Amino acid sequence: MDLILLTFFTAFGVVLFSTPSLIKVAILKRLFDEPTESRKLHSHVIPTVGGIIIFAGTFFSFVLWFPADSLLDIDVENSNYMKNAISLQTTKAAINDFKYILASVFVLFFVGAKDDIIGTAPIKRLAAHILVALIIVLMADIRIKSMHGIFNAYEIPYWSSIFLSLFAIIVIINAFNFIDGIDGLAAGIALIAANIYGVWFYMCDDIIMSLLAFSLAGSLLAFLFYNFSPAKIFMGDSGSTTIGLLLAVLSIKAIETPSADISDTVVSEIHRPIFVMATLCYPLIDTLRIFIYRSVRGISPFEADKNHIHHVLIGTGMNHKMVSTTLYLSTLLMVGLTYYFRWMNVTTEFFFILSIAVILTQAPFFFKRSPVAKLKNEAEVKTSSRGKISEEVKKQLFQENDFKV
Repeated sequence: MDLILLTFFTAFGVVLFSTPSLIKVAILKRLFDEPTESRKLHSHVIPTVGGIIIFAGTFFSFVLWFPADSLLDIDVENSNYMKNAISLQTTKAAINDFKYILASVFVLFFVGAKDDIIGTAPIKRLAAHILVALIIVLMADIRIKSMHGIFNAYEIPYWSSIFLSLFAIIVIINAFNFIDGIDGLAAGIALIAANIYGVWFYMCDDIIMSLLAFSLAGSLLAFLFYNFSPAKIFMGDSGSTTIGLLLAVLSIKAIETPSADISDTVVSEIHRPIFVMATLCYPLIDTLRIFIYRSVRGISPFEADKNHIHHVLIGTGMNHKMVSTTLYLSTLLMVGLTYYFRWMNVTTEFFFILSIAVILTQAPFFFKRSPVAKLKNEAEVKTSSRGKISEEVKKQLFQENDFKV
C-alpha cells in the first residue's frame, strides 16, 4: 500500500506543480486552440499540450517506483524449484509488459503531440493506433483470450482473439479522443476508470498494473485542477490517445486476470468483461453511436462535429461542470450495477447492463433544446463562418486569458 500511495502522490505532485509553467510556455510559443469553429465550446485561447504533463507525470512516477528489486528478489538457497520458477515467470511477465507498454505509449504520445502542434492527417493517426495495437497484442501478448461465458463462449480461437483485441484497443484509444470535447470530461472519466482498475489489480495482487493505474490516476487528478471548467489547459491528442491506450491495456488485463489470483476475493464474483464494459460505458457507447451516425450520413467517422452526447447535454442548457459531473455519476452508477447484479447469469447481465447504458446515453436526446443554447450556437456559427479570427479578436482572447500578446 505504501508503494501505491507513493506512486499516486508522486504523479499528482509532478502534474500539479508543473502544469502552470507548461501553460505559460504553451501561450508564449502559441501552442493553443483558437475558438474559430462552431463545434468548439470555449471562448478564449487555451493551450492544447496538456498531454505532455500527463505523460511525464504518469511515467516518471511509474518508472521511479517500479518494484524491480522485489521482482528480482528470489531466494534460491531457501526456496524450492517450483516457487523460484513461478517467481521468475512473474518477473519475466512484468518486465515484458513494462517494456512494450512504454514503447507503445511513446509512439502514440509523439504522434499525438505532432497533431496538437502542427496537425496530422486522420489516416496517419489511425496507422499509429494500429501499430501500437499490434505491438501490444502480438509482441506483448496482451489480448482478450476468453469471453468468460457470454453467449456460452469461453476460450476464443487464436486469430479471433487477435482481431478482437486489436479492435478493442483501437476503439478505446479513439473513444477517449472523441469524448475530449468539454472541460474535464475525458480526464474525469479516465480518472474514475484508473482508480477502479487500480483497486481491482491491488485486490488481485497484481502490483505492476496497480501501480500503472494509480500513477495515471494521480496525474489525472492533478490535471483536473486545471482542466475542469473553466479549463486553463486541454490534454490534446497527445493526452487523450495516451490515456486511451493505457486504459485499453488495463481493461484487457482486468478481463484476463487469472482466476487463481482472485479465488478468495469478492472480485471473483464479478463478471470481468461486463465490469470493463461498465467502467468504459460512456466513451464506448458514444463512439459507437457517432460512428453509426456519421457512416449512415456518408461522413468520415473522424470528421469532427457537435453530435456527441456531451454536446447534446450542453444544448439542454447545462454547463460544462454539470455535464461532466452527470457523466461521472452515470459511470459510477454503471460500475455499481455491475457489482450489485453479479448474481445474474453472465449473458443476462450483459444485456441488462448494456440496455441501461444505452437508455442513459440516449436520454439527453429526448430533452428540449435550450433557447439560450440555440442562440449561442447560432452566434458561434456566424462568427466561425468567417474562418480565422481577426487580429483584434485574437488580442481580446489573449486579454481574457490574462496573457500579454
